[in-house]
Amino acid sequence: MRPDEISVAVNWAAAEGWNPGFADAACFAAAEPEGFFIGELDGAPAATVSCINYGARFAFLGFYIVREDLRGRGYGLRIWNAAIAHAGRRVIGLDGVVAQQQNYQKSGFDLAYANVRYGGTVAATDAPQAGVISLTDVPLAAVAAYDATVFPALRTAFLRAWIGAPGHVGRALVRDGGLAGFGVIRPCRKGYKIGPLVADDRAAAESVLSALLAGTGDREIFLDVPGINRDAVGLAKDLGLVPVFETARMYTGAIQPLRLERVFGVTTFELG
Repeated sequence: MRPDEISVAVNWAAAEGWNPGFADAACFAAAEPEGFFIGELDGAPAATVSCINYGARFAFLGFYIVREDLRGRGYGLRIWNAAIAHAGRRVIGLDGVVAQQQNYQKSGFDLAYANVRYGGTVAATDAPQAGVISLTDVPLAAVAAYDATVFPALRTAFLRAWIGAPGHVGRALVRDGGLAGFGVIRPCRKGYKIGPLVADDRAAAESVLSALLAGTGDREIFLDVPGINRDAVGLAKDLGLVPVFETARMYTGAIQPLRLERVFGVTTFELG
């Protein structure tokens, strides 16, 4: 895809109910412009997929969509193969819909854990949170280093775009002079999504989350939570959020050890 064509995949994702953010296309292009693919039939888009290469060892696959009227004809497999080839020898991750989990397994992906999207309306609080500052006041290198403890690769360019995108608001918690957590909230086709939300512990996550919710009013929010992080699941439930969607986080091989106990909100199912 050309960078301006990424909006095709985003709009198709919206039609599938994935609820992308308004600035997602530009942010995703910053990750790796060459990692987005489109299949055309008679000059019209027929299928999309992305496979973003993060460094030399890891890639993440998303936006695997075939136009509804063309499904079951093999077009998906052809564009899938192009995406897999783009990753080369890298380990590939994805957040796949549960219904396709067996198909992904046939392609060499193994289940790691479930990610669960929780949604609902949460009352915003204007109470100041001690130690919470704007994420833009934290050096990007420090944010990227913290993020690399919960994601299998360094993704500085993407984070720069994600933090600075129009409508995105980021907050960070500083403890004892060091970064103890950060998060971003963004407006989506429906309500707001919070992601990432990463923190040393639940108390830190709650402080960042409260700061992110300030000013949103009683709007619907969504938080994508690793099902194996009990503190994250507990936080979502205590907010009154309920499960609305689930994905299977899968990998084609071993990745570096991750601090999943820090993940209270996944950044995005499309790019990890």
